[in-house]
Amino acid sequence: MPLRSTRRDLLKFMSAGGLLALAGLYPAHALARASLGPKRKFSMDTLREQARQLAARPYVAPTIPDAQLLYTIDFDAIQKIRFKPEQALWNEPPSAFGVQLFHPHRFAQKPVRIHLVEGDEAREVPFSTDLFDYGTSGLAKKMAGHGGFAGFRVMDPAPAKTDWLAFQGASYFRTGGVQGQYGLSARGIAIDTAMPQPEEFPDFTAFYLERPVGDRITLYALLDGPSLTGVYRFVCTRAKPVLTEVHAELFARQDIGRLGVAPLTSMFWYGENNRRRSADWRPEIHDSDGLALWTGAGERLWRVIENPPLVMTSSFVDFNPRGFGLSQRDRNFENYQDDGAFYDRRPSVWVQPLGDWGEGAVQLVEIPTDDEIHDNLVAYWTPKEPVRGGSAWTFDYRLYWGDDEPFIPEVGRVRHTWRGRHGIPGIAAQQAAQQASGMKFVIDFSGGPLAALEQRFDLTPMVTASRGRVDNAHVLKVVGTDRWRASFDLYVDGAEPVELRCYVRLGDKTLTETWLYQYIAATSC
Repeated sequence: MPLRSTRRDLLKFMSAGGLLALAGLYPAHALARASLGPKRKFSMDTLREQARQLAARPYVAPTIPDAQLLYTIDFDAIQKIRFKPEQALWNEPPSAFGVQLFHPHRFAQKPVRIHLVEGDEAREVPFSTDLFDYGTSGLAKKMAGHGGFAGFRVMDPAPAKTDWLAFQGASYFRTGGVQGQYGLSARGIAIDTAMPQPEEFPDFTAFYLERPVGDRITLYALLDGPSLTGVYRFVCTRAKPVLTEVHAELFARQDIGRLGVAPLTSMFWYGENNRRRSADWRPEIHDSDGLALWTGAGERLWRVIENPPLVMTSSFVDFNPRGFGLSQRDRNFENYQDDGAFYDRRPSVWVQPLGDWGEGAVQLVEIPTDDEIHDNLVAYWTPKEPVRGGSAWTFDYRLYWGDDEPFIPEVGRVRHTWRGRHGIPGIAAQQAAQQASGMKFVIDFSGGPLAALEQRFDLTPMVTASRGRVDNAHVLKVVGTDRWRASFDLYVDGAEPVELRCYVRLGDKTLTETWLYQYIAATSC
């Protein structure tokens, strides 16, 4: 995926320093208006028509000026190139935020055109080496005449010297959430993810930015790729949580095997549920530990993330879903012990569909990884109706970037998942020798109606497995805590995946969300 081949290094540049220079207090007119392009009429209608006309023509891949030169701008070279803070856009009242532009480099070579919108007109910001300090890199003269930027970032208000929103690479964008710590990313669209044919990555080729007002910035984007074009409006609000309201209109050039709407991209190497696979001293390493779903029928689901032995795609069929998202529920630093990457601070992202999305499925793609530098998770909505060439699609949704899901269910939620040797502690070794195919699962729930319950022994864990045998299922309150612990043993032969479900019930009342897990015996060690 773009920008992901050496992800940990890139994250360093997405924080203060590195490629992203620090902002200063400079007037908006510091970027001389004389250097802007001519005024041109602009509206959502004109951008939509441009996307529609592009879709009616064969795709033309963008020309990359100075491609060989850009390839030499690796991570070391990027650190020597800084956007000049005195050139920041709109960095004075009434605008709360300044905007800085990204220099192209090895991992973002395709030129992106940036425009400033005033009323019903827009003017392009032409690429200029005068906007950047090249330090000792010697690249200033070589880059003269380049065709575009790599994207942009929106700065926090002074005196902070960090950014809170960034668009860079293909159709990727992200924010640091409530705690200002970058983690997972969103994309404009996903095409043919985990399909037999290569995945396609359309590009945001042009952005149109309105002057920030208060804690909000509105921008528009033109998307272009081999299979489709699109026009987007983003209304981004610096709040708690950070909000991104998205309006997307898509125009298919050709048939598309799998269209992924509102895609989220994240990383999971190992956690409490598969810690035996770790090759690192840190207890857990992940940006997200679960997929949360709120179905159209009102059911709340929590699918635990795994690092499978091969690419796995799970589909959760639904009709007009109420929401889904990749979440980092575990916020305890002690469970990560990482004072550099701060995985405990990584944002969760919730997708709230606006309007009717009809029939389709939320899909979760899990890709094997043996390191934290690779994004190996993708979650998105895919419509049931086939995407045919010449068709048009519209989607509206809201993204919440925060520490937790924005719509807390009224039932208990999954807090932890462990697995290990089956049977009863103390005599498990003997049992394991007799039934080597067993595995114990332990799930902690808390919140909702569980919070008011004292210890009792009539709660029932409702456990189902797609194959195999479930035994020794029970649920008890963990002494001295507000958590209730469900556990069971699974006995199964073969390496075919087992789909597990568990929720807790008292009589005929459901007390918790439904825990989901895909178990593959090959990953048990």
